[in-house]
Amino acid sequence: MPDREPTRTPSRRALALGVALLLAAAGGTALAQDLESERAAKQTELEEVKERGDVLSTEISRYSDKISQLAGEVAVLRAREAEVAQQLRETEARLEAEKQNLAELRDKLDRSLGILADRLVDIYKSDQPDALTVILEAEGFDDLVSRYDYLTRIQDQDAAIVARVRFLRDESRRTVERIRIAKQEIEAKQAELERTRQQLEAREAELDAVRDQKAAALDQVETTAKRLEGDISDLSDQIQAQLAEAASTTSTDPLPAGPIQGGSGGMIWPVNGPVVSPFGMRWGRLHAGIDIAVPAGTPIRAAKSGSIVLAAPTSGYGNYTCIDHGGGLSTCYAHQSSYRLTSGSVSQGEVIGYVGCTGHCYGDHLHFEVRINGSPVDPMGYL
Repeated sequence: MPDREPTRTPSRRALALGVALLLAAAGGTALAQDLESERAAKQTELEEVKERGDVLSTEISRYSDKISQLAGEVAVLRAREAEVAQQLRETEARLEAEKQNLAELRDKLDRSLGILADRLVDIYKSDQPDALTVILEAEGFDDLVSRYDYLTRIQDQDAAIVARVRFLRDESRRTVERIRIAKQEIEAKQAELERTRQQLEAREAELDAVRDQKAAALDQVETTAKRLEGDISDLSDQIQAQLAEAASTTSTDPLPAGPIQGGSGGMIWPVNGPVVSPFGMRWGRLHAGIDIAVPAGTPIRAAKSGSIVLAAPTSGYGNYTCIDHGGGLSTCYAHQSSYRLTSGSVSQGEVIGYVGCTGHCYGDHLHFEVRINGSPVDPMGYL
């Protein structure tokens, strides 16, 4: 079964074919040549842009990865910023509490120092006796005990005053040291917070820049491609208009078959015209024959004697004829406007149909195939 001729949008081959037909039918015009040259240049530029788009897809992927990485870093820095700010607030609150505590300690210390000073003045003025004097001047045992207890209480009270003063002094010093440490912590936290905010601003700026780069890369390709596609569409319309105008000026009578053009592989050319699309891979799939540009209505000759095995509309091939030449060799003829023969034996050079543009086609031409046991091979090896 023949391969199906692929459905496709107007392409470089199809439009080049249209121009070739226009030149053949209308004798050639500078306008058609200029249009085709311009369209071909636009098509080449479009293909280059799309290739850059494929390359950019990798770059855009890298941009996306970078954006994800920067977004993660920004989230971490924001969390750290909040944490450091909270620690700073707690340290500042502790500092304020320590300052208040120090003020209270100093007030108590001042009062205790005053009491101690007053007590020292009293001791100096009263010329307080020592324990031996008290014992020797006692008037009896009861008086001795009373005097000694009194003296002991005075000494205990004095010792308590001194101890209170010493404690308040030492506690004040410790509080001052804690305040100094808290101030250092606050300075360190403030510096860390500033560094974190600077890093955050830098990362956010980098993130915005990468996002802009990604958007610009996408926009550049998409905008350029749309512009070129619009230009190509306009040029295609102009070429088709030229084709229609040329076709309207040509005779509707069948064209002569023209002289037989022999090939080197035992076949003759089915029509005489330029090959505008060769055999081989095209648009990711096999183009199973060659396209020969000739005007509509040109008679098609059998390339070799044989028997018609197929003459019917076939998928994208349009009106399609296949001739079996024996030994597994066959030839096929696509896009015919009409058939002249649909069955039976044919001789080499006998007209079997007429060139047209049926099926999936964008300009009058003959699609010619050579097959070995049903598999397509390059017809140029037989012509």
